[in-house]
Amino acid sequence: MIPLSVAWDDIGGLVDAHERFLAGARVDSDVRAPVLDSWKRCRYAGLRPDRPAARYAPDLVLDHRLLPAADPVLKDLSESFADVGMTVVFCDARGRVVQRLGGAPRLRDLLDEVRFAPGFDASEPVVGTNGVGTALAERGPVYVAGREHFADCLQPFACAGAPVRDPLSGHIEAVLDLTCLRDQGDPTMVRLVREAAHAIEARLLEQATQRERALLAAYRRAGPRAAGPLTEPETAAVGRGTSQDCGELGRIDLALLRERAEELIASPQRTLEEVTLPGGGTAVLLRRQVMGAAGETGVVVEVRVLGGPRVPWDVPVVPVAPAASAAPVPADAAPGTVPFVSIAAAPGVALPSPLSPTWSVPPAGPGAVEDGDGDGLGADRRLLLVGEPGVGRLALLARRRLELLHDAGGRIGTTLDVARTAEELAEVAVPRFADFAAVDLPDSVLRGDEPGPLGAESPLRRVALGAVHEESHLYGVGDKVRYLPSTPQARCLESGGSVLEPALTEATGWTAQDPPGLERVLSAGIHSLITVPLRARGATLGVVSFYRSDKPAPFEDDDLSLAQELAGRAAVCIDNARLYTREHNTALTLQRSLLPRGRAEQSAVEAAYRYLPAQAGVGGDWFDVIPLSGARVALVVGDVVGHGLHAAATMGRLRTAVHNFCSLDLPPDDLLTHLDDLVGRLDRGEGWEMENAPPDSGIVGATCLYAVYDPVSRHCTLTRAGHLLPAVVRPDGTAEFVDLPSGPPLGLGGMPFETVELELPEGSQLVLYTDGLIEDRHQDIDSGLDRLRCVLARADRTPEDTCEAVLDALLPDRPSDDVALLVARTHALGPERVAQWYLPSEPMVVSRARAAVIEQLSAWGLDELAFTTELVASELVTNAIRHATGPVQLRLIRDRALICEVCDGSSTSPRLRRAKSEDEGGRGLFLVAQFTDRWGTRYSHEGKIIWAEQPLP
Repeated sequence: MIPLSVAWDDIGGLVDAHERFLAGARVDSDVRAPVLDSWKRCRYAGLRPDRPAARYAPDLVLDHRLLPAADPVLKDLSESFADVGMTVVFCDARGRVVQRLGGAPRLRDLLDEVRFAPGFDASEPVVGTNGVGTALAERGPVYVAGREHFADCLQPFACAGAPVRDPLSGHIEAVLDLTCLRDQGDPTMVRLVREAAHAIEARLLEQATQRERALLAAYRRAGPRAAGPLTEPETAAVGRGTSQDCGELGRIDLALLRERAEELIASPQRTLEEVTLPGGGTAVLLRRQVMGAAGETGVVVEVRVLGGPRVPWDVPVVPVAPAASAAPVPADAAPGTVPFVSIAAAPGVALPSPLSPTWSVPPAGPGAVEDGDGDGLGADRRLLLVGEPGVGRLALLARRRLELLHDAGGRIGTTLDVARTAEELAEVAVPRFADFAAVDLPDSVLRGDEPGPLGAESPLRRVALGAVHEESHLYGVGDKVRYLPSTPQARCLESGGSVLEPALTEATGWTAQDPPGLERVLSAGIHSLITVPLRARGATLGVVSFYRSDKPAPFEDDDLSLAQELAGRAAVCIDNARLYTREHNTALTLQRSLLPRGRAEQSAVEAAYRYLPAQAGVGGDWFDVIPLSGARVALVVGDVVGHGLHAAATMGRLRTAVHNFCSLDLPPDDLLTHLDDLVGRLDRGEGWEMENAPPDSGIVGATCLYAVYDPVSRHCTLTRAGHLLPAVVRPDGTAEFVDLPSGPPLGLGGMPFETVELELPEGSQLVLYTDGLIEDRHQDIDSGLDRLRCVLARADRTPEDTCEAVLDALLPDRPSDDVALLVARTHALGPERVAQWYLPSEPMVVSRARAAVIEQLSAWGLDELAFTTELVASELVTNAIRHATGPVQLRLIRDRALICEVCDGSSTSPRLRRAKSEDEGGRGLFLVAQFTDRWGTRYSHEGKIIWAEQPLP
């Protein structure tokens, strides 16, 4: 391992997470869940980081089986890390150090300072979070580095620990740990320590197999006639016994015998049982204890059939495991008192695991009437079951299957992504269950649509392929597949049931799919197949195929049941992901329909924007560029808390409300006040026609930033409701955040919104954004703002280039929150495009105003608009003189339209009305409305402004 220049736990929120946690702050986004859970346990235990309750217990002794199994593995580990300087630590089941091997001198010195040596108690309740104690508490492999340790004295180290289990009982017998200096830590240490722990468990299993063999040898030595293989004359003699003409027992009879033998072993008070066989005849079962040469104790069940078929000699003899509730057997217990549970395989079926062999025990010699114990059962007695407490081949297989299903429950469906869920199914199945696993789904499922009926030759796509090696010659990920009706996959899609092909060399229907290609598959060693339909909620979503190549044993019926269980769990997760994909696409479509389409026609700013939905779901971020009267423009960015359809719909309601308020030309602070009142009423459920508003009708949190830019004065007025600060990039490249007071989020009410007015040089860029751009679980807001300021500090970018640079620098590949970004570069309308006159409030100035307007339009080359504009200006100035107070200001603006504005000192709003035929006045605003495209009123601090727009010729 290469030391890092900066330890990874020195980056981000983990730097001070421990201190913040101890102070009571929430650190969920900064600390991994297993470490945070450990910290909480340490806090509940009352541990102090500066003073851990260290304990020391020298002269520890492990179980006699553990050290012989672990020593070779520990030695190999220590030698492999000689150049790295890592130390190997082996602990007992209570977390106390038994051995410490290897390590660089500096590492050993630091470990000695904290007494991390044989005898040291590293359990979590004693010294807090660490590789040994936390692996015991979590009952699985863990990695703990530097600042993740709870105790201050352990923070100079990085470590990875994994429990070592008895492979038969599942109990944790020891803990293996790898420790190094903090700056040399690497999460891949978890994989190394886990593989080493598995190697120790495999050696423990070899010891168990040796004990099983010893028990069988003890049984063979129990009587003089039970030793040695049968000779041909002996076999003939046995054939002349009481069952010589009855043939062999059938599968049903043998299954019943195994079931009754299991019950007999599990009953401590019973030693004999008589069984009536379905095929005719009666069988007698006898249970008795045996002891091996090294003191191994076990139980055997023997069987004799009276008046019926004989027991075949090749009945598998299967070691059995103890019942879960069985108590340890005293050394002086009488025969017949050892409680066991037996799990036996069907006769003649190959058992795939090489760990516990199947034995066929020869019968007693010819002509015997009684066995060596004189129990009167005669020479036709056969061994049916043999076992030792905690040892059983099929019990081991059953435990492995349960462990696989347990892991599948935790590893399949961790995301709501259809393709990733299919990959997780393949990852769980390979290599523990199959050597290759392929998942095929229709494109409709990947899109989130209903799959529709699937059958032979339905178009599917290979979504995931788990493989132990690449030379499989199977279809690759992304390939389209159409299965012929004769293939197992097509048959299972048609029937909805699973298909087992134990020998693919004999499955002609499978090879018909692609004879040359599948011949290469067979040549690669693939020999057995299980294919299972992925069904959930009554619909077939696709098919999964499990193949074996490296494992020599073919799939069996028990494997088929396990494959069905795996596929059933995965199918539910895939369907959940499909439904989420459909909702996500629906919400995304809704949100994009509610967001701006194209660019608003205005000349005040050059705008560029980006919207990126989150991977976790569509959110409520929005933005807008809204043209206002007087050539001004409004820039809006907002954020609704939450994700999904409700957030998108709420965003649409707020955006529509902002547009409506903008049409009233409200000042920014007044607009947010009205929006705040609206959100408050929505939260209270007002405005619903139903008696009871739905529980999710409220908005539950929204922020907004609203800015108005005037290109004539180059002034920008901003206000915000709980939103992040906007940034301004000056023409010289200076970037700064506007010192804008923060109002409360929308809906709280009661607090006024403050505004700030800036004068922006032409060419400045105003940057508005939502929190998803600068904040996530890996960085706080301050760090994100600093990075944003650095990215914006450039003077030679267009708004489009600024958007690209910001997103490239700040966003991860999979953002956890949606992002809205709006960049606007300001323009200015110079004096050559604006004309204004200050007029006294006297009737005779109306003619002067008309003359000035005609002269200005002639200078602009807009003589075609002279008559209309003269009429509009005359009517507006006349109304201001007659009905308002103070001086009057007349202004013409030549922009995308010709704008005529009249400003006075009154706050009374004019009202359009239809004058009667006998009225002498009241037609002024009516004429203005008829001769112009738009007209309206807006208010200022000094009074009001009446404006009207005409299109340019």
